[in-house]
Amino acid sequence: MSQKFLDIKDDNQFALSTGDLMAALLLIFALLLVGTMLKLQEEFDSKSDVAERYKELQIELYNDLYDEFKMDLPEWHAELDSTLTIRFKEPNVMFDGGSSIVKEEFKRRLTSFFPRYIKVLMRNKYKEHIEEIRIEGHTSYEGRVGMSPEGAYFYNMQLSQDRTRSVLRFCLKLLEQNVYEWTRDRSTANGLSSVKPLASNETEDGRIQNRRVEFRIKTDAEAQIREMLRYATK
Repeated sequence: MSQKFLDIKDDNQFALSTGDLMAALLLIFALLLVGTMLKLQEEFDSKSDVAERYKELQIELYNDLYDEFKMDLPEWHAELDSTLTIRFKEPNVMFDGGSSIVKEEFKRRLTSFFPRYIKVLMRNKYKEHIEEIRIEGHTSYEGRVGMSPEGAYFYNMQLSQDRTRSVLRFCLKLLEQNVYEWTRDRSTANGLSSVKPLASNETEDGRIQNRRVEFRIKTDAEAQIREMLRYATK
């Protein structure tokens, strides 16, 4: 008994072989991959451009703050660092132990410092980029005699918060009305207890360094990058 085989021939000239289909799919995949990579590269370049612009802005602001206060910082026992933090470091001049009342000598320094500080920040090239003016209070780790470490932590948290509020309240009173609201709407008082020491709390010198008041600036760089990415993903 013989077996017959049916030979089917496809005479459709438009038919694609399996190899042709695979090649077409690979091409589509490659095009999609290239498109995705180009989009990611554009986002990366945009983020880099924003970061570079804000780095330049930070350098300019540092230089302007330094030029404004370079003659005063040594007298005030204060310093300006590369993060745009102005740090007042003489605790016995700022407050009595356990008190949040601003002492007269610190008031004198703040009276000279704060209006000029705001004047620099309100220059046209900086004003729209200032998101927050942070006044931070820092303590060493000691609390009152007999306190547990946890009790001392919360005691110093309250004390540092009260001190920064006192400083902020005094500083705002120094301003003229045309700059008062702009400054008030961007200023915060932050008591940080002993959680960000500059030096070891095991020595008296270290504890003195850790008792300080800092003025810090936060720009809108991160917000600008987030906004840019939000539009890029639409």
